[in-house]
Amino acid sequence: MEPFSFASSDSLDYPVSIRIINFEGAEAPLPFSTLLEHPELRHIGSNQSPHSDLYITVQVWAGSKPLTVPVQTAYKSFRTERRWNEWLTLPITYSTLPQNSRLAITIWDLSPTGGQGAQGHAIPFGGTTLALLDKDNQLLKGRQKCRVYRHRQADGNDDTKTPAVLAKKRAKKGEPEAREADELDRMEKLFKKHEMGEIPRVDWLDQLVFRGFEKRGLQSAKMSLKEAQQTKGGQVDGLNGGNDTGTAPEPSSFSLNVELPRFDFPVVFADHEYPPPPVSSYLQLSSSQSNVILKPPPEVHLGPGINAMDEDEGYGGRLIHVYDPEVAAKDNPAESKHRRLVRSQHRNGILDKDLKPNAKVRDELNMIMAYSPTHTLSPEEKDLIWKFRHHLTRNKKALTKFAKSVNWQDQSESRQAAQILGKWTDIDVDDALELLGPTFDNPAVRAFAVNRLRKADDQELQLYLLQLVQALKYEHISPQPDHETTQDSSLARFLISRAADNFTLGNYFWWYVMVECDDKSQDQGPVNRAIYEKIAYDFMTEIVKRPGGEENRRNLKRQGEWILVLSKISGEIKESNESIAKRTERVKHFLADPKNELVTIDPPLPLPLDPTVEIIGVVPESTVVFKSSLHPIKVSFKTSAGGEYSIIFKTGDDLRQDQLVIQIITLMDELLKKENLDLKLSPYKILATSTTAGLSQFVRSASFQAISSKYRNNPALAYLKQNNPDSQGPMGLRKEALDTFVKSCAGYCVITYILGVGDRHLDNLLLTPHGHFFHADFGYILGRDPKPFAPAMKLSKEMVDCMGGSSSEHYRQFKQYCFLAYSALRKNCNLILNLFTLMADANIPDIKLEPDKAVLKVKERFHLELDEEEAIRHLERIMDDNLNALVPVVIDKLHELVQAFRA
Repeated sequence: MEPFSFASSDSLDYPVSIRIINFEGAEAPLPFSTLLEHPELRHIGSNQSPHSDLYITVQVWAGSKPLTVPVQTAYKSFRTERRWNEWLTLPITYSTLPQNSRLAITIWDLSPTGGQGAQGHAIPFGGTTLALLDKDNQLLKGRQKCRVYRHRQADGNDDTKTPAVLAKKRAKKGEPEAREADELDRMEKLFKKHEMGEIPRVDWLDQLVFRGFEKRGLQSAKMSLKEAQQTKGGQVDGLNGGNDTGTAPEPSSFSLNVELPRFDFPVVFADHEYPPPPVSSYLQLSSSQSNVILKPPPEVHLGPGINAMDEDEGYGGRLIHVYDPEVAAKDNPAESKHRRLVRSQHRNGILDKDLKPNAKVRDELNMIMAYSPTHTLSPEEKDLIWKFRHHLTRNKKALTKFAKSVNWQDQSESRQAAQILGKWTDIDVDDALELLGPTFDNPAVRAFAVNRLRKADDQELQLYLLQLVQALKYEHISPQPDHETTQDSSLARFLISRAADNFTLGNYFWWYVMVECDDKSQDQGPVNRAIYEKIAYDFMTEIVKRPGGEENRRNLKRQGEWILVLSKISGEIKESNESIAKRTERVKHFLADPKNELVTIDPPLPLPLDPTVEIIGVVPESTVVFKSSLHPIKVSFKTSAGGEYSIIFKTGDDLRQDQLVIQIITLMDELLKKENLDLKLSPYKILATSTTAGLSQFVRSASFQAISSKYRNNPALAYLKQNNPDSQGPMGLRKEALDTFVKSCAGYCVITYILGVGDRHLDNLLLTPHGHFFHADFGYILGRDPKPFAPAMKLSKEMVDCMGGSSSEHYRQFKQYCFLAYSALRKNCNLILNLFTLMADANIPDIKLEPDKAVLKVKERFHLELDEEEAIRHLERIMDDNLNALVPVVIDKLHELVQAFRA
């Protein structure tokens, strides 16, 4: 079947419109004797002149009911022909049209005496009903010729009596009338193709054909009129408003030419798909404790003859499936009663506080406490936790499980649970972050989590700040301007206070909030934007109350102006079609222009990317424009400390995904250092300043692709030897550089495996002169990869060769570092999983594809179902498989060829 491009009507958000072109046809004038006998007829405009004033109304009907009010043509005075040439727009869009939609078009005449069907002084001259979809359910388009039914108002019913197009009655072959009708029909089809551009236009020839067709049409109309006059009959119906005068009506043959909008592709009817009805409106539980997960129906074994085919009845079975809106969300009455009975025994009992589990129950509770944050507790497990809630207050890992086991809709139960929260021992930060996620909406629970965060210092808080800003979406914050954000939300109050006290923290908080305010996508929604705008306003109000707050506020505003200046030149460079050399010169000239206030920045400006660095001016001669499609710009600035700081500024790309990955890598680096495992990761900084622009730190380095093209044999080792020569060291280079390379390779291999970073090739594997290996460009994460058969872990041959080969001592040490890093990160998996949970609604591309599965994809890489030894063996198998695989080598070679072809 050949490919067929079309559009669906439900996506066509365009108003229904129609162009009224002209009115064709003629009828014999009424005899003067008839006008004398019926004086009311002489006042009708069309009886006085063949070009009298008429107007037209159009209305959309469907299901024998009007969908819109009628739309009317403007007044027009006719001289030689009745031609309106006017577009009418109806108050309805194509996306909302039903399948049986039609246009009821009525032509109105004027008469001061009224008559049948009159509306004031207007009486129907004639009407026609045009279906909007053809027999193939495609929207009609282009010019349409509609038959007009004299003296009738348009009938928009499904079984209309005024159809615009009638089935043609074929005359006998050979008769002049049949030949003429066939020819006119053929010409009509050709004219329509000509209008749609299917027949090439030749102006001089087209004019000849048009004039000839008009003459032929007039002659045909006169012939039809004469024939009708010879066979006329019947009674006058509607000429005089329904007065039966016994006078035979004069025959008429009128048609109305209209035009419908044309579209590039056929538009096929598609009904609007409404979302499924709510599962239940009776019980709205928070997702932390509702069992809204639809489980497969249980297998039921019916007794003999209950649902079997009965020969006498002639149909299969007597059981009927009925949709029940309460299924799944409204509690099972039996289970609900059971839970109330069980918990009533352990709600106000005096002995509950002293209740302790035996050895068997203790093991069961310990197993429940070890569940990951994504695990769903069963009703029995929730009841068990509730029963021993007082005993569990000494276990910091039990709090999140307890919060999930509480029915927060039950006022008595939630009140008692809130009291127990106050007695709980201090919890870890990862559990506090879980309580701020979308599954917990009780203010007492969220306030408890915020109290735990108050004990974290600013440096630790900065590690989770990106996720905490996202957690504000799950707070009960009113977007109304008369409500104060800090009163609505304990988390907002806490973040604003801490960000106002520390400028570094406030700098990042401000830009994270600004990006959310800038996000105008459908996923964000106007309500969330309004909430973040309120938070930004409250933060600025709060910051001026602190010592030095006015200066900090000015610095944040100056940062915004600095970003705008860079955005201007970056946008111009990206859109220009100049060579790289000319683009670079233009940027240098722009930066050196004093009007742009970049040559000297006074007072010094804290860099948004790293506010601990203050910049005092630009270094134009260090500017570089890169060759990629978006042409990012590398700009260097002088710092107040006397050095230089280089950044890469990019517009046209959303850097939030890269920002998230770098933040997680930074966090993992801190977690590994707490385990006394410094793998020399040193991730570069990155900051999204809007949804289409951002900054990243420039690190002096070379890609493995560039190194391989320069050095043929063992390129990475040759590169390190050139920058770190030492004849006494291992393989002829400094021991510290090789040690840094081995450690950083191990760290990045494990971290990129856990995060599922894809699209790895030699162009985004980078190496610094001192041996720091790192990854760049995180456009694909969570297992996504544009290349087929991509490896789970990127361990290239160049990396292994630099260590001395797969049988060397350095490679064995590399594997040991990988195992240690993987074990250490598995211990902190709850923290990493909770951070990804908070990013579910952050509008990050690879998370947005499947927000409910993003956390599960990360969890899958930890292999929590395996013990530590099995998990390490599994990781070793992945490394060995990748090292011996041929596909990654082929992919790298193909990528090299493509890049060479592009260059």
